[in-house]
Amino acid sequence: MGSHFTNVLESLESKDFNPLDPEDFRHKAHKVVDFIADYYKTVQTYPVLSQVHPGYLKNRLPDTPPDTPESFDTILSDIQNHIIPGITHWLSPNFFAYFPASVSSAGFLGEMLCTCFNSVGFNWVASPAATELEMVVMDWLAIMLHLPKSFMFSGSGGGVLQSTTSESVLCTLVAARDRVLNEIGIEHIGKLVVYGSDQTHSMFKKVCKLAGIHPVNIRSVSTRVEDDFSLSPDILQKVVEADVEQALVPLYLCVTVGTTSTTAVDPVKHLADVAKRYNMWVHIDAAYGGNACICPEYRHFLDGVEKVDSLSLSPHKWLLSYAECCCLWTKNPDLLVDSLRTNPEYLRNEHGESDSVVSYKDWQVGLSRRFKSIRLWVVLRSYGVENLQNHIRADIRMAITFERLVRSDVKFEVVVPRRFSLVCFRLKQLNGFDTELMNRKLLERVNSTGRVYLTHTVIGGIYMLRFVVGATLTEEWHVIKAWEVIKEVANTMVIEDPAKYGSVKTKGQI
Repeated sequence: MGSHFTNVLESLESKDFNPLDPEDFRHKAHKVVDFIADYYKTVQTYPVLSQVHPGYLKNRLPDTPPDTPESFDTILSDIQNHIIPGITHWLSPNFFAYFPASVSSAGFLGEMLCTCFNSVGFNWVASPAATELEMVVMDWLAIMLHLPKSFMFSGSGGGVLQSTTSESVLCTLVAARDRVLNEIGIEHIGKLVVYGSDQTHSMFKKVCKLAGIHPVNIRSVSTRVEDDFSLSPDILQKVVEADVEQALVPLYLCVTVGTTSTTAVDPVKHLADVAKRYNMWVHIDAAYGGNACICPEYRHFLDGVEKVDSLSLSPHKWLLSYAECCCLWTKNPDLLVDSLRTNPEYLRNEHGESDSVVSYKDWQVGLSRRFKSIRLWVVLRSYGVENLQNHIRADIRMAITFERLVRSDVKFEVVVPRRFSLVCFRLKQLNGFDTELMNRKLLERVNSTGRVYLTHTVIGGIYMLRFVVGATLTEEWHVIKAWEVIKEVANTMVIEDPAKYGSVKTKGQI
């Protein structure tokens, strides 16, 4: 019997396709590393904003996939010739548009390890190291931010890595919703009201609808220029009182530390005091600005955090950790678990019901999860707190340099106070010109040069340009050169359409 079985095995054809041959991987991976290093070295030579037109790639690539393998050199060549032209280069030192997806050598190596192990750590037994390292890293970051013990595993709370702020807000909102509905009855879900400011990230409305909040009950409370566009506790109080008088139920308040448009900071402590009068869940969205709070001189922006229920920030924005890395802390993880727990038979094990272990599948929307904590762990260990603080301070110093350059030119003005590394500015009002259209034209022409990339926003009816310092490779001379491009375009701009722009100015008059 044994001999027959051996003969059968020997007669089987060997597998001629091995998608994970270690030596083949080693050879090709070396080529990829060289390719990536060369890209980082030359990224500033590419137009920052992609210059291609919609549909460009379909005309360059075959209509069908290959039947047989293609050489890896050919693939890399096509990436260079066809893919790179269609990339807007977020890693360019001349990228000053959105808040950055910051990167680093350590972050990349951590991502390689994350991908290497391909751990799907949905519960403790699926990969104990993945769960326990995440718990350690979340407590480390809490210590860096001087969060209360109530947010830490070493206290009564805990933290989890989500992919985005949207997921963090959704999970906490669902927990808040279920807590209230358990008291008042699910039939009253139409009475639940949520609050943010008119500067709260647009994801908030989307997430609220996903959580079953009726769109008419999503409040975007108006902000004022005299408050630097932060949310006023007095105005919030009046809005909430009006809802209570209508027999509605205040549920959730999203407070922002560093709004997307202008990095306005909502007064956490005073807003939490208002919310707690109505038993609302208070969440801090500190996706961008919260990263700066690892520096003692910016920690005051989180004053009052002890009064809130949850907090999220995104290390991928400023802590060199690559995209899709958002930290969420909550004082009461049990509320998350109560709302998000699943316990099918095929996932049950001897540790599944133990209070001594965490099943992160019950802290998030999905089931699968990557070993992201190893990426963040490698970053924290490779650079240490001091270097991460200095990285943030360097970006802010460069933003201050740009701010001074803007203020030095009488044609320009800084529109709102700078808090972190974002400067909001514009061309001033000029006689005979529509100021908004002038600034739109300026932005369009600056970006069309390919030398820098900026974005805009509109606050209080004012159109303004946003200049964010944060790309890992940016140095002060890039900031100065960017200002020179902006000035050059402004000084040579010609208004071609008098009817549209108000009057004609010749080259050099602006």
